[in-house]
Amino acid sequence: MNIGFDAKRAFHNGTGLGHYSRTLIRSLSEYHPQHQYYLFNPKPSAVFSLKGDNLHEVLPSGFLNKFFSSAWRSSWVTKDLQRLGIDLYHGLSHEIPVGIEKTGIKSVVTIHDLIHERHPEQYNAIDVKIYNKKFRYACAHADKVIAISEQTKRDIIDFYHTPEEKIEVCYQSCNPAFAIKVSEDEKNTVKKRYNLPDEYFLYVGSIIERKNLLNVCKAMFLLRQEMNIPLVVIGDGSKYKQQVKDFVLQYGLQERIIFLSDNENARSLASFKSAADFPAIYQQAVAMIYPSTFEGFGIPVLEALNSGLPVITSNISCLPEAGGDAAYYVNPLVAEEIAAGMKEIYNNKVGAELMRQKGYEHAALFSPQRCADKVMEVYQSL
Repeated sequence: MNIGFDAKRAFHNGTGLGHYSRTLIRSLSEYHPQHQYYLFNPKPSAVFSLKGDNLHEVLPSGFLNKFFSSAWRSSWVTKDLQRLGIDLYHGLSHEIPVGIEKTGIKSVVTIHDLIHERHPEQYNAIDVKIYNKKFRYACAHADKVIAISEQTKRDIIDFYHTPEEKIEVCYQSCNPAFAIKVSEDEKNTVKKRYNLPDEYFLYVGSIIERKNLLNVCKAMFLLRQEMNIPLVVIGDGSKYKQQVKDFVLQYGLQERIIFLSDNENARSLASFKSAADFPAIYQQAVAMIYPSTFEGFGIPVLEALNSGLPVITSNISCLPEAGGDAAYYVNPLVAEEIAAGMKEIYNNKVGAELMRQKGYEHAALFSPQRCADKVMEVYQSL
């Protein structure tokens, strides 16, 4: 088959949607090499690349397509799909080109979450309308809808009334680099590169309200007399991030909360922007703290489990799907529970080691090959 992808996020996004896109494309290329994969990218990327004998990047050609690259991606690309003989097109992040159903080309769309439907107050009102239109169109016109968790599948049915038989749950994997043990030399190099402390808890994710970093900082405050272990934060934000920083300043936590993404040296490094250094950062942490109040899946949980890193996460949304029996679950709205988990993992070395072993076992269920095979089954069903 000639399989096309909406590759905008694969080439340009450094967060969850980008990681999902790159990992799936690379896994399909490796484990199903008999197919040809066409990556439709609206503009060249200076950060991420995808190379392989069966991977073909397709950029818009002609003045109009290049100048109006968003229109090319969202609709005009259908002409290129037909020109290149694409058999199936996969919208990797919530949308498919308008009119693709008229071309005879089969289409699949991945829906990661419907957070804009559940919590529209956390988004710009115009963005909510745009997302609503794109997501509904994709679910209505794609031949198959991939949900990345049972939670997302239920939301698609509840909000969009998409027939259940049209939806397949295909869990995502993460970059296999997290499962590779980083050498001590490389760990030391990365530690010096970012001036990391000897011990630290880790938070990775956008600094937005539902990711719940403020409650993690409250837990750090509760532990201030018992543990002198800082929290390293990787991620960025705006209004909510300022709320968090105000709390940090008010309660004197400046030395305990390290906003690594604010470090000018870190921000300038290609190995930080591409997340190439993240496995070494993960593998030196005490635990991953990820008490989000709602997720489509929660990729940092899987990255941490692959890294042999104990995880504290939420007992709601899809996070028990991501963490299985390997994570320490808390009510994300109760800072005391988060603090208790941090204290338990740090003090109970035997328990933490058991979590690591269970984490490896659970992460194996989400291996790149398993996830690629499941998606290929969806393709072949069409």
